[in-house]
Amino acid sequence: MHRAIVTGSSAGIGRAIAESLLANGWQVTGLDRADAAIEHARYVHRQGDLAGVRPEAILSDDDCQADALVHAAGLMHAAPIGELEAEAGERLWRLHVVALERLANRLLPAMRARRAGRLVVIGSRVAAGLPRRSQYAASKSALIGLVRSWAGELAPFGVTANIVSPAATRTAMLDDPVRASSPPRTPPLGRLIEPDEIASLVGYLLSPQAAAITGQDIAICGGASLPS
Repeated sequence: MHRAIVTGSSAGIGRAIAESLLANGWQVTGLDRADAAIEHARYVHRQGDLAGVRPEAILSDDDCQADALVHAAGLMHAAPIGELEAEAGERLWRLHVVALERLANRLLPAMRARRAGRLVVIGSRVAAGLPRRSQYAASKSALIGLVRSWAGELAPFGVTANIVSPAATRTAMLDDPVRASSPPRTPPLGRLIEPDEIASLVGYLLSPQAAAITGQDIAICGGASLPS
């Protein structure tokens, strides 16, 4: 039975991914600072602040034999230049980038040794830059450099590393007051992306059929990346 570590598993995209994997026979360990939102015989919840000092300490030794790591935990903050908050920027960086570095540093060597494994990171279309979201964009764009670098290191060992970058997605994050000054942009498709659609793509990237896909930043954007 395959096992995945999924961050941000109590809500939004992370929860959709965890539930999709469980429905497809995976064993899932969810990491989230919130209480468990999933009850399933093959689900284990580990509660802790991934933006804390040592997020990797949340893992058990058994978790380190996981076949896949999916980093879906996310945080939004929007502010214009002149009103940027250092603490908000630091927390974005610690959750999106540092937590991934530390978790990957503990989990990926075992995958490399077994010559099999998957890393999927939830990025964002905003990584290319968007007014009022500079701190968020910076933390998401850093993920591209990390994942593509690791993909190059791991490819000879049969381990893949990819990014899935959604446009505005229908999650509770859209209702967060911190983004009132920077509302989501509806893709040309005419609707928001659904978490289940992202979960389906992630599931494919974790499958044997996706063994030749690595180092890619894959947009699921409803046409938002097309020329206007």
